[in-house]
Amino acid sequence: MNEALEDIRIIDFTSHISGPFCTMLLGDMGADVIKIERPGKGDNTRHIRPLIGGESAAFMQINRNKRSIALDLKAAADLEIALRLCDGADVVVENFRPGTLDRLGLGFEQLRTRNPRLVYCSISGFGQTGPYSERGGFDLMAQAMSGLMSICGDVDGPPMRLPIAISDMCGGMYASIGILTALNARQTTGAGQLVDTSLLEAAMSFSVYEAAGFNATGDAPQRLGQAHRGSAPYQVFKTQDGWITIGAATQRLWGRLCDVLQAEELRNDERFKDNPNRVSNHLVLAEKLTPYFIEKDTAHWEQALSEVGIPVGPVRTYDEVFTNEHTIARRMFNPIVHPEAGTQHLLGIPVKLSATPGKIRRPAPLLDEHGGQIRAELGIVSEPQ
Repeated sequence: MNEALEDIRIIDFTSHISGPFCTMLLGDMGADVIKIERPGKGDNTRHIRPLIGGESAAFMQINRNKRSIALDLKAAADLEIALRLCDGADVVVENFRPGTLDRLGLGFEQLRTRNPRLVYCSISGFGQTGPYSERGGFDLMAQAMSGLMSICGDVDGPPMRLPIAISDMCGGMYASIGILTALNARQTTGAGQLVDTSLLEAAMSFSVYEAAGFNATGDAPQRLGQAHRGSAPYQVFKTQDGWITIGAATQRLWGRLCDVLQAEELRNDERFKDNPNRVSNHLVLAEKLTPYFIEKDTAHWEQALSEVGIPVGPVRTYDEVFTNEHTIARRMFNPIVHPEAGTQHLLGIPVKLSATPGKIRRPAPLLDEHGGQIRAELGIVSEPQ
């Protein structure tokens, strides 16, 4: 075996981000992902700008290692192709509103009568059950309704959305975990099952400290700006030429920080004598620390703090991230040639397996690029009329 999932076939009915991200992760590990797209339109993400050679840069980032076939699921001949693909599949992934594929004859209960070993994964805004299940939902709503937005931003500012689709991406990751877990269970039971996850639950799952605090006190967690609920100092500080993050909450690290700063007055201040006191006084602590860091540039502090074992990291812009020596060494921004867009750089594979590593085998497909090939695999020798 060259890749861990090379014997797994996935039929991908998804669009936008959460589902395609899920199937990309599995495709990276060798799964044969067949992407079902609307004729003439394809995945909605194909139309998100910027375009390169007529192809969406966003689509190309999250749809590598897949094959594309365009099918009109409301047309009998194309629906039959979709059903035959599902009959021979290990996994089906969809992220429509609950009930949409059921109405087309492609729901979990319908498909598992034809293929009992099928693992069927549904990703939705709010899950397949519960009072919100029939609602449509995007990442923005999940961030808002999960509580995530309520704790993001300045202390006295409005709720803030994280400027990345965090619930979409995490929903896709949880879906991939669920699929792998169900495939493992199938080895024992011989049967597939439904994997149900949602953007709302993905966003809620980040609330470890917030759930702990609410459980302990019954109070809703409030916005802290750059501070941390349980550690101090653990935040971003302004330097002479930029910003740097520092984590020095333990007594050992706090002592080392005071040594580097030559800040005996902070070491001896009762308000900062231990982590609980530093957390309680985090605002004044940050106010006292800031003048030290502003005196010198980011590179100085990164070197000085790293040398004594204090976790430290500069705030980098993405042009700095993608050209950084560590990014390159870890193969996290890799070139691949696309037939229309030319050489593109794609985010790398964040999980490295020693014996069966993932690979970026092919760029994102053109719409229906593999339609003829996939039909031939089913024994269909010509395009349906």
